[in-house]
Amino acid sequence: MNQLTVIEKELVPVYETSTGEKVVNGRELWEGLQSKSKFADWIKNRFADCEATENEDFETLSKNLENGGRTKEYIIQLDTAKEMAMLERNEIGKKVRKYFIAVEKKYKTPKSQAEILLGQAQILVNMERKQRENEKAIEDTNKRIDGIKDIVSLNPNDWRKDTARLLNKMAVAIGGYEHLRNIREESYKLLDERFGVSLSIRLTNKKKTMALNGVCKSKVDKLNKLDAIADDKKLIEGYISIIKEMCIRYGIDANSN
Repeated sequence: MNQLTVIEKELVPVYETSTGEKVVNGRELWEGLQSKSKFADWIKNRFADCEATENEDFETLSKNLENGGRTKEYIIQLDTAKEMAMLERNEIGKKVRKYFIAVEKKYKTPKSQAEILLGQAQILVNMERKQRENEKAIEDTNKRIDGIKDIVSLNPNDWRKDTARLLNKMAVAIGGYEHLRNIREESYKLLDERFGVSLSIRLTNKKKTMALNGVCKSKVDKLNKLDAIADDKKLIEGYISIIKEMCIRYGIDANSN
């Protein structure tokens, strides 16, 4: 253990080590707090309450007694001693804790001019970094707003091409084109629920009608749910609306490629 020098003696002696650490003796702290518990029980319980770690928050020393026996002494960091005093939950504990705080303030090492300048420089660096982050956030927000504006103004005449492009973007946004089928099915499901229709039934009926009208099988087989949507102006408008909502939800920018 480093050589200890007494620096305060008022309520509980406070020592300074050769490395400048402020510490107290566990037994002297116990006496100063006027605890009614046995010292061995008190110190064990308080270390447990504080979750104190040996060789970090306190050190244990073995001391020879005059009668030839040995006893343990505990050298406790001032921060831990403050917490132990607070845990007494009485006026003496409060008084001792305030005393330790006053000792800390009194012996706090003043910063050198170089440390002060370094601290000020770090503050400026942090402020500049935060400003750049804010500017980037504003720029990203403006891009999203511009993208949303373009989404809102989708051209109903090119709805198939535009919605396909945006569905591709959504798939990429969540991991890749392998998600495109699920994204597309989600859009159809939302349209069914929103308008109380069944695109599957409409598509089946459309195929039957075209087959009865003599349309070749290859052409009938190529029909999909978009063709069922295309037959109903209200469904086209509804589908465009749903795609817009999905774009906003998936954070899609209509301007990006």
